[in-house]
Amino acid sequence: MPPLSHSFMNWQTLQTNLAVEGYIASAELAMAVHIALNLERPILLEGEAGVGKTQIAKTLATIHDTELIRLQCYEGLDAAAAIYEWNYQRQLLSIRASADTGTQLEDIETRIFSSAYLMERPLLRAIKQAKPPVLLIDEIDRADEEFEAYLLELLSDFQVTIPEIGTIHATSKPIVVLTANGTRDLSDALRRRCIYNYVPYPDRASEMAILGTRHPNIGPELAAQIVGFVQSLRKEDLEKKPGIAETLDWAAALAGLGINDITSDPVLLQASLVCLLKTEADQASIPSEVAQRLVGGAG
Repeated sequence: MPPLSHSFMNWQTLQTNLAVEGYIASAELAMAVHIALNLERPILLEGEAGVGKTQIAKTLATIHDTELIRLQCYEGLDAAAAIYEWNYQRQLLSIRASADTGTQLEDIETRIFSSAYLMERPLLRAIKQAKPPVLLIDEIDRADEEFEAYLLELLSDFQVTIPEIGTIHATSKPIVVLTANGTRDLSDALRRRCIYNYVPYPDRASEMAILGTRHPNIGPELAAQIVGFVQSLRKEDLEKKPGIAETLDWAAALAGLGINDITSDPVLLQASLVCLLKTEADQASIPSEVAQRLVGGAG
């Protein structure tokens, strides 16, 4: 087997560049993203909400100094919202104006089904950029299975077929990041076209590094308490386990409240848990006595 090229061996550079922009990536994630970039393949990031899947697309856009184009998926998403749509109002006005001038029907059809009347949605806009953007297809598992069929042509050949115009090939290949939270199973056809990585909640060391990068003014003792508490909280039976964003929000809230030790004021600590517990049931499941138990193991 021939040796790997230098570009494939240099995945640590990407990991460092991500860290410079405040994103602490595991070796596995950095390698997966690096391979996807080198192979010009989409990367599918799967994991619980709040583990940083969306953020890596934003950070890649910053690193590459390029536009981030985001498609937020939802149930019922179709080609008109994701790929393209005809500007029917302009077409109708053009038809009425042409009728007054006696323009031939064939000429009218040619004009109204041209790019001038085409409304570009995120997927089409992404492949028409002169400089490759980062295309974020966020929460793909929230879209219907039928929508995945629209994606396959784009992800395989980086082209979009519009019946009235023909096939539009990519001006440049976007960096494609797909995220999924496990709402439903994705098709084998979609997975086959992607480099895959499962993004777990960060371990204690990684979350300490993230907190230190994003909130460098928080002292090491308080940072250790914050991360220890959140790590313990995730082991509780919660509807919505706190993600990295919640950890950062809680740290900022504690700092703003002037708390340097989470053991110092149980009442204030309990009140601050609104940053971590995002449902009524979760707030009810972590009363003060449970919070104090978690505090005891947070050091």
